[in-house]
Amino acid sequence: MIDVTSLSAYELSQKLHSGEISSVDLCTAYLDRIKKFEKDVQAWQFIDKKLLIEKAEEADTYRKSGKPLGPLHGMPVAIKDIIGTYDMPTECGTVFRKKMSNSQDSEIVNLLKNSGAIIMGKTVTCELAYIHPSKTKNPHDYSRTPGGSSSGSAAAVAAHMAPLSVGSQTGGSVIRPASYCGVVGYKPSYGLISRNGVLKVSDKLDTMGVFGKTVKDVALLAKSLIRKDLHDPSTVYFAAEKMVEECEKGPVFDPKFIFYKTKNWKNINKKSQQAFEFLIKNFKKNIEVFDTPSYFEDIPKYHQIIHEVDMANNFQVYYKKDKTKLSKEMREAIVRGLKYSAKEYGDAADFMKQSYESYKEVFEDYHGIITPSSSGVADKGLKSTGSADFQKIWTYLGLPTISLPLLTGENDLPLGVQVVGDKLDDLRFLGTANWLEKNCKDEG
Repeated sequence: MIDVTSLSAYELSQKLHSGEISSVDLCTAYLDRIKKFEKDVQAWQFIDKKLLIEKAEEADTYRKSGKPLGPLHGMPVAIKDIIGTYDMPTECGTVFRKKMSNSQDSEIVNLLKNSGAIIMGKTVTCELAYIHPSKTKNPHDYSRTPGGSSSGSAAAVAAHMAPLSVGSQTGGSVIRPASYCGVVGYKPSYGLISRNGVLKVSDKLDTMGVFGKTVKDVALLAKSLIRKDLHDPSTVYFAAEKMVEECEKGPVFDPKFIFYKTKNWKNINKKSQQAFEFLIKNFKKNIEVFDTPSYFEDIPKYHQIIHEVDMANNFQVYYKKDKTKLSKEMREAIVRGLKYSAKEYGDAADFMKQSYESYKEVFEDYHGIITPSSSGVADKGLKSTGSADFQKIWTYLGLPTISLPLLTGENDLPLGVQVVGDKLDDLRFLGTANWLEKNCKDEG
């Protein structure tokens, strides 16, 4: 008998809609995986097994009624523990919110429920969605980091403890965990998914993201979450209904990519470098190697200013209450954030628009950018969540990015390929990513 937890979410959605598998059977299968692996991976912050089965029973009963079903009907979905829920704690990885829940569901939770999905539980986040390591381990090697801050969201999908999950990215918190854990992680364009009811780290940078096994999986989940929300002024109107179909359709002709090694290439170990060189060679008709634009060198500095000033504003309430209960990394970031001048912050915000305006013309000639998702495979040890050097630039520019688990590095560990698209061109972008995923599998 087939192990349903090994199937992609897209395959599962078809089987759930047809009644070939029940939501109860599916949720039970995931609970069995959780029972087997959670003690080692520790991806979950909260899960109510009894409630999960009750919701699955309701979903099965509803399906048998013959009424119209949402795209995620009966599908269990894990959400990062910064996404507000009224019936589960939302602890945000800090003792300041121990056992606290929100007075109402976040917009993301509302949309998931409207699409027929079942909220499985809360996945572990790094403290206040920053960089202090969480308790979660990498499912491929328990002695290595799963990345952060969406540690549990990536690890739960990688360990087949959930078919889909939702995370967030302010620096590199979706792409890096996806790369380290060997799953697909998609960070849409800034402004596509509402942050209403989600922990606010940085209004200018915070972007919700999703995890799955395939590009079609993340398209299936994202299309249910992309909505204009008047309670989050950053959101825009965007027609996402055909996201899965456009993803399957792919580019009209073979895509052209730019590959950036970036100045951080020297920080990648030799085995990982060789894997990327192999990719470039295999797709030499599609990939051109270029140096990154010179002004990219200023972006990490400006990203840091915005990130730390916003964290200082949003989290100084905890700092004033009892800074000893915050991690050293968080305390230091808040102190730095309070020292920047208004001019420094203004310059960093202005450069965001200027740099995108300078850069967007690249997409007139190329379908996307390819870079490493991370500076190699998951770091050994659990004292760091890894470097965000390969992700910050794209978060700052607000561009859609996706990490595809197409390569392996040292010790046969997963190594993600990051694809970057143009802002608000997510439908075409996912089609291009799906083309690369499919063609890499064919080459493999």
